[in-house]
Amino acid sequence: MPDYLDDFLGYLEFERNASVETCRAYSSDIIQFFRHINLDDNFNPRAVDLRTVRSFMAGLRDGGAGKSTVARKLSSLRSFYRYLVREGVTMENPFAAARQLRKEHRLPQLLDEGEVERLLAAPDMKAFGGVRDRAILETLYSTGARVSELTGLNVDDADLISECVRLRGKRKKERLLPLGSYAAKAIRMYINRRNAMLERLGKTRQRALFLNRAGGRLTDRSVRRLLDKYVCEIGIGRSISPHTLRHSFATHMLNRGADLRSVQELLGHESVSTTQIYTHLTTERLKTIYEQAHPRAKLGDQ
Repeated sequence: MPDYLDDFLGYLEFERNASVETCRAYSSDIIQFFRHINLDDNFNPRAVDLRTVRSFMAGLRDGGAGKSTVARKLSSLRSFYRYLVREGVTMENPFAAARQLRKEHRLPQLLDEGEVERLLAAPDMKAFGGVRDRAILETLYSTGARVSELTGLNVDDADLISECVRLRGKRKKERLLPLGSYAAKAIRMYINRRNAMLERLGKTRQRALFLNRAGGRLTDRSVRRLLDKYVCEIGIGRSISPHTLRHSFATHMLNRGADLRSVQELLGHESVSTTQIYTHLTTERLKTIYEQAHPRAKLGDQ
């Protein structure tokens, strides 16, 4: 069975153009299932039936997994068995018959515009790290980029003359986005410091845009750590991730009049239904405007 897993991950990477993060998530979910069924060398994929699937689901729920987590793991295993059926390893996909769980629709965390301004102003612009971090935060908020898209940027992906940036999203799909003037200015300042640092280190051929102090490409985890640092410094008392800036970008765009289709393209969503969650986040703003503007929104004094 592990050999089938290796083959499946190769299929995801080379035929489906799945990202490293996606392959890692699929692998983790499938290995967890292997452990649940006490996989041994003689395991037959055809021995898995609906009862096995339900047992796995029950184990996840007993372990405290939410509906969204269970649904994601079932999706991973459904895709894995679909591949096994395609390859003729087994005739049936037991995960296809598993009842789909209704996902929990929780609205994403957001920063308001004032909090974003405080966050962007937090880095110390006298130090290399601060100049780099300001450029990172400005780019995340200016483009709505995923953190993996940001860390995957190379220098030649940023066109600072036309103020555009090329991002590589899921399944390696590229999209060209406008880069706000504030972000473009921050990147220009950073590139000057970056190039001077690489000259000192003798690494002038480095293509990655955002670097650590050793001249290597910055990782997703490093971006999360630096964001945690500034969130703590400015006193935001809730959990914030790089994806929070993506959510904030989309919501602020809609609040200021952008149409849903444009925001969909900017975010790189394949379906507009994925983008529609942000319309829920603008409801309170619209309600306030309605109450202020409509002559019969509230009962007057009788």
